[in-house]
Amino acid sequence: MVILNKIYTKTGDLGETSLGDGTRVKKSAPRVDSYGNVDELNAILGLAHFHATHPLKDMIQAIQNDLFDLGADLCVPLDGSASPNEKPKPESALRMVEKQVLRLEREIDEVNQKLDPLRSFILPGGTLVASFLHQARTVCRRAERSVIALQEVEAINPFSVQYLNRLSDWLFVMARNANEHGKSDILWVPGAHRKK
Repeated sequence: MVILNKIYTKTGDLGETSLGDGTRVKKSAPRVDSYGNVDELNAILGLAHFHATHPLKDMIQAIQNDLFDLGADLCVPLDGSASPNEKPKPESALRMVEKQVLRLEREIDEVNQKLDPLRSFILPGGTLVASFLHQARTVCRRAERSVIALQEVEAINPFSVQYLNRLSDWLFVMARNANEHGKSDILWVPGAHRKK
């Protein structure tokens, strides 16, 4: 259990922060950037959650919880012996697991089979919930890129990247579903305004 008695500590006033294992690093470090992007993604999902109805509301809340797991995973470096693509060894730190990725895949498949096939790319927008989900999708892609950048310099849990990659697809499908099962999707019309 986490107990936060004091919110400000002043330990970051010189531009450093502590990782989950106590290591002090610059706040600009790739690891801090990666879990910072995950935190931003979670905040946007809070807006989608506020406006969503069940069962989407419950699904979003489960993802928000997963994103805290992901942040916890990213803030504690793996044992230095692991290679960048090696599966994590069991240890005391909370790590993302394959079941979290597979749950997203099941939910994507369930919802996607009810949607009409796409015949064009779609513009972000439509309903309010869909708009927040599209915004979350773009931040999810940024988070994924930052985790991949971290992976290029340090070993990470491979399920971290897999989860974010699958989550961006989940957000796309759920945004379409929130657009009245795709009926309110706004289709891209290539070059539609070049002559206006």
